[in-house]
Order: sequence, then structure tokens, then C-alpha cells
Amino acid sequence: MQHALGRIGALLLTTSVVLALCLCNGAPAYASKDDTKPGESTTAEASPIVTGDIKAGIEKHIAEQVALGDGYFKVDFEGRELQLDLVRVHIEYLATLAPQRHFACVDMASADGEFYDIDFYLEGDPGAMTVTETTVHKLNGRPYYVWKQTDDERWVRTPVADASDALLGVLNGTDAFEFTYRAMLPEIDGDARCWLPLADTDAFQTVTVKSINVPGAQTTLTDRAHGNRVLMLDLTPEDSGRILEIVYDVVRQEKNAYAGDPEEAEQYLQPERMVPSDPTIRALAEQAVEGRTSDLMRARALYDHVMEQMQYKKFGEGWGKGDAVFACSSLYGNCTDYHAYFIGLARSVGIPARFAIGASIPSSRNNGGTEGYHCWAEFYAEGKWWPVDISEADKFSALSMYYFGHHPANRFEFSHGRDLVVEPAPASGPINFLAYPLLEVDGKAQLVKSLFLFTRKVEADEG
Repeated sequence: MQHALGRIGALLLTTSVVLALCLCNGAPAYASKDDTKPGESTTAEASPIVTGDIKAGIEKHIAEQVALGDGYFKVDFEGRELQLDLVRVHIEYLATLAPQRHFACVDMASADGEFYDIDFYLEGDPGAMTVTETTVHKLNGRPYYVWKQTDDERWVRTPVADASDALLGVLNGTDAFEFTYRAMLPEIDGDARCWLPLADTDAFQTVTVKSINVPGAQTTLTDRAHGNRVLMLDLTPEDSGRILEIVYDVVRQEKNAYAGDPEEAEQYLQPERMVPSDPTIRALAEQAVEGRTSDLMRARALYDHVMEQMQYKKFGEGWGKGDAVFACSSLYGNCTDYHAYFIGLARSVGIPARFAIGASIPSSRNNGGTEGYHCWAEFYAEGKWWPVDISEADKFSALSMYYFGHHPANRFEFSHGRDLVVEPAPASGPINFLAYPLLEVDGKAQLVKSLFLFTRKVEADEG
């Protein structure tokens, strides 16, 4: 069984390398220090063994530098020496760029909780790779550069200040793409159930399910709280290591403020398990909106408050659950935490607000992988729902006006709302939010490795 799982894991990993054709945060696999041209890339021929060797090569380099650096990986950056600990290697971004030339991207954290994304270029054969370039790409989610393709099809680094909205992640109008939702089950040693989202059509996205290839007995459920479709699988130990895959065709529209029913909006003033009615959050909200005379103005004040107070960090424990109280006290987290805090603030001063989750489709390339899930929010004011994306606005200050009232076309929503209620229900109760598969084995949650891939319909983009 372990051998079989290893082969399946290698297959999933190979797919991420072969199909993603991307580096960290959307940089193409052809980008390199000497602007390797697309024709020189051998990524498509990379094998699982080569991918594993890149991971081994960068981990060996980091371990050697830690041994030389008194227990830290040290990097010179902006006139000071960073002392960092390895958090993870981005398996999904390992790439072979050319013969004996490779790329790796890792997350590292400093002792004071700062979160750095480091890009590496390596050269050499398996077992003998050396690092030739080390670059700090991001600090707490904010990139120092993006990638741009020149007229002669070379990829070069571009400072964020010089980047277009498209390079910063925004496509206007309409986007169309095929989207593959893929995951690999872990070892299952008992009775198991798995719940995963079934994305659906709404006013801003037209969704066609092209194929569903999953193991086990399938049941399609409807979330009673919000109307989401949920696919439930009854699984056995024989399903260990199996692949779950759903392929969609999606046409997505850019979202602006749109009319909403005031009676429906009232339900989004109610507390949730991770977004409770909290006196500290209420006091902060009241302070932030003081003197504002309309709900639209008050929502903007709360949006600015979250941007000013929060830091995008995935560090330690507690982040990533969309816990508004945690976000309020720690003032860091990922997109779920940013938007849980905003929703809690808004509701506490009488502004309905709600949550949605899915994937942000890279705008700078037409195929590959995404950086996992992404989430966003909406608030209700002046008879309309107003889209916001505060974590992205915080990364790209030039887009802070855009993300107050817009979601770009290059999005794909899986589900909306918190505390999803389905029957049969997970042992843990209502589902906090649903993006990655929720797997329980004998009633206990288990991690499921997930990978999201896309191919843009270029003809629709050019039309």
C-alpha cells in the first residue's frame, strides 16, 4: 500500500509541475536569471524523480546554510541580515527550467513572526545541485516583483510599482477557463466520509461540470443554510491514495455592486461560530466608523481599518480558520482571517456582510496552477451588495480602490457562507467553510492534499 501511495503521490506532484508551468506566485517556468526562452525549457519532460531531486536539493542547501548560520538560514536583505526558519517548500512550484537548471520557492519565517517567500535558482545534476541565486520575493504576502513577458517571449522581473492591473492579478470584463479540482486521499484505516464543494452557476459565473471522477458511493447534498451543492463520498480503506477530480468549464463575469433584497440581507447580521458577537470587535468598529453618515462610508472605514491593522502572515497556530476574534487579537492571518474580521466589524455596527470562497485564477498566464483557495466578502449598503477583497488590496495598495466594490473576472466561486449545514453531517458539526475536501475517518478529520489547475479559453479572452 505504501508503495502504491508513493506512486500516486508522484503522479499528483508530476501533474502540478507539468501542467502548472509556473513559478511562485504565477511566474512562468521559463523565467530565470538569464531569461531562459520557452524553447529551452524541459519542464514537460520532468519526471517525478527529477522533481523529488529539486526538493532534496533545496532542502539540503537550506540545511547546510542553517548549520553554518548558528541555527538560522541567513539572507542579506535591504541592508540587514535576515535570520530565518524554513516553514515549507512549495512542492507545486518546483520546476526544471532547462537542462541542469531548476527553480524552487520556499516559505520562511523570522523569529519576530515576519513571513518571507524566497525564490531559488539551482544548477546541477540530482544529488549535486548548487544554488546560484537567492531572492526575497515577498514579505508577508506582498511581492517585491512580478513577472512580465516581453515581445520576444522572454520573462523578466518587473517591479510592482511598474506593473499593470493585469500583472497584479486583475482581469476586467469576462474570463473563461477550464478548471480542474483535484485531490489525493491519504491512507484510510476505517470508515470514512468526504465532503467537497460542487460549484454552481449564479449571476456572475456560468458553470458546466465536464466530468466527475471520484471513488466511493456518491451523494449530492444541499447545504440548508446557504443552498450550496456538496458532494459526499462514502469511502473504505480500499480507497486509500485514490484521486478525486472534478473538471469544470467556467465563464466568469467581473463583479461590481449589484442589487440585493434587504430582507435577505438581514440574515447576514447574525453571528456565526467563528464570527461571534464580540464586545471588543464592536468597540473597535464603533470607533472606526465614528462620524461617518452612511453605511457605504462606514463600510469603507472598516475596510481601511482592516488593511491598516492586519498583516498577511501564515505563521504559528490559529490563522486560516476565519476566526474573527483571533484576527482581532493577533492582527495577522490569511484571506479567511481578514474577511472574518471585516464581517465581524460590519455586522457589529448593523451592516450585513457575507463570505465566499473559491480560487483566484492567475491573470498573467493562460494555464497552470493556482495558489490554493482564495476567499472574499460582500457587504450590503444602499440596497446593493458591494464586493470587497481586503487581503488582496493589502498586498497591492495600488488596487485598494478597485477592491472596494469589485471582484475581478478571474475568480471561481466554490461555495458561499459559513457554518454549512448538510445531512449527513460531519461529526464536527456545521462545516466552517468549504474549499478543500473535508475528510473524516472514524469521525476524525484527516488532511487531503489538493491541487487546482486551469486552462484559459484564450479565444474568449481575446474576444
